[in-house]
Amino acid sequence: MSTINPPKALLFDVFGTLVDWRTTVSNTLSTQAALALNSPSASVPTSVRLFASTISWPDFAQEWRETYKVFTSSQSSPSKSQKHAFKTVDQHHHDSLVRLLADHNLTGLWSADQLHAIAQIWHFLDPWVDASPALHDLSKSFILCTLSNGSVSLLRDLAAHADFPFSRTLSSEHFGAYKPSPLVYNGAAEHLGLRNEQCALVAAHLGDLKAARDCGYQTIYVERNDEEDWNPEEVMSAKREGWVDMWIGLEDQKMSLGGIAEVRGRFAVGNGYVGGRGWAGIADQLKA
Repeated sequence: MSTINPPKALLFDVFGTLVDWRTTVSNTLSTQAALALNSPSASVPTSVRLFASTISWPDFAQEWRETYKVFTSSQSSPSKSQKHAFKTVDQHHHDSLVRLLADHNLTGLWSADQLHAIAQIWHFLDPWVDASPALHDLSKSFILCTLSNGSVSLLRDLAAHADFPFSRTLSSEHFGAYKPSPLVYNGAAEHLGLRNEQCALVAAHLGDLKAARDCGYQTIYVERNDEEDWNPEEVMSAKREGWVDMWIGLEDQKMSLGGIAEVRGRFAVGNGYVGGRGWAGIADQLKA
């Protein structure tokens, strides 16, 4: 990638790359469990109370996230029959939450309405501190677009919640398959009216970037704590091979906000915008 002749569009992975799903989901589960256990009107079974008192909600959040990875991977190359029965990430988040609660003997901790609301927390993940300000600056020079396995409604809610200035919202939902299917990367470039090489994927996951690279995309790696699925040897091999066009490691972020702000800096785009807001709407719904 040349910063003198940069891509026309920056397409962003979202979970982990732009938003801190781990903190938001863990805190929400912990808070909502406490509310349920302390509610005078909730009839939580004694056995559920016992299991809920010992559960690690950060570990539970990680398990929930892992089910998402298995789900999207299993549907990255759907058959024609599967395409007609495309299951959204929203449906998966709800169904997998129900299954995980059963696996941990926590069925009955929340009502059906509460489960639905909690599953919607993925629509209101808090952004990394560097994301919104840098995206606002980058939007002055590039087409900014999501390219995520999240549903369209989820991505639009996240953009509104986190103050992300995307000009286009593209989801795997548009293409009937999940990343890393080539259908997603090729379809996104076509949707934007660009050649694949005019697009750059920005992601915190090398597997996503490798698939995009194989489709002709330029690639920008933004390392985030605990987000990379590849082992250290695979990561070092990828860095040595040089197929990532712009590599922003954690060590590059110590002297600045890092992350997307470092992308902004390398493209020499101006700065100064500050944005972002809370998730009061979903919190109110959970209290109802």
